[in-house]
Amino acid sequence: MADSYPVWRSGIASEGAAARAETGSASVEELRAHRKRMLVTSYRLFGAFGWGSLGDGHITARDPERTDAMWLIRYGVPFHRTTTDDLVLVGPDGRVEGGGSINMTAYHIHAPIHEARPDAVAVAHTHTPYATPWAANVEGFRMICQEATAFLDDHEVYEGEEVQVSDFDTGKKIAATLGEAKAVLLRNHGPVTVGGSVEEAIGWFLLLERVAEVHVKAPDARPISAEAAAIAAREIGHVSSALAAFEYAVASKLEPGAAG
Repeated sequence: MADSYPVWRSGIASEGAAARAETGSASVEELRAHRKRMLVTSYRLFGAFGWGSLGDGHITARDPERTDAMWLIRYGVPFHRTTTDDLVLVGPDGRVEGGGSINMTAYHIHAPIHEARPDAVAVAHTHTPYATPWAANVEGFRMICQEATAFLDDHEVYEGEEVQVSDFDTGKKIAATLGEAKAVLLRNHGPVTVGGSVEEAIGWFLLLERVAEVHVKAPDARPISAEAAAIAAREIGHVSSALAAFEYAVASKLEPGAAG
């Protein structure tokens, strides 16, 4: 694992080290295959956490060639059983290449975000035990735990009451609220995270759920100072933290060979 991520010097990631899970030297075919493998791994990981067991949630990855299209799980596949054959390519109009059905809410939430954020390779959303109830408070995170600093001035709260996102325009409002942040909490609904790779988006999602757990379990917690939070955020909010969280979760939650 140490070879995968930046070398830390004085608590700050080395700027010269590659902090991305994807490499610029990969061909389109290699990059597409990588994103699809990581998408499968991410769905299985969500399944291992027990998330999405009622069909609630979705993870998407932008196609590296058709950048206005995204890869998504077809409708009805249990997350823990996902294979690359279960992934379908969804165009900008919501049509599935080669036919098949999808959860249209995934299109309504994810497609506008991919459109608004060219840097977002992946978008993740599902209903979790802690982030979903926390989102019902319609409040952002306070700096009450280490992981919260990853989202210091880098997450938003969507206050719209459309708990059933049934049209593209609502998705555009969510994307506008997200802005350039790495996460947005959908009121009375749940979390959404984005990343420059599938691994990054999922890593932020995992960390966000832990932050929400602390908020739910310690509602009267005292936050650290703004100065202390800013110092911690330089490290905890670095992309390498998300990538490490992803890799640790895969190693901890999935059996050898179960990754995509």
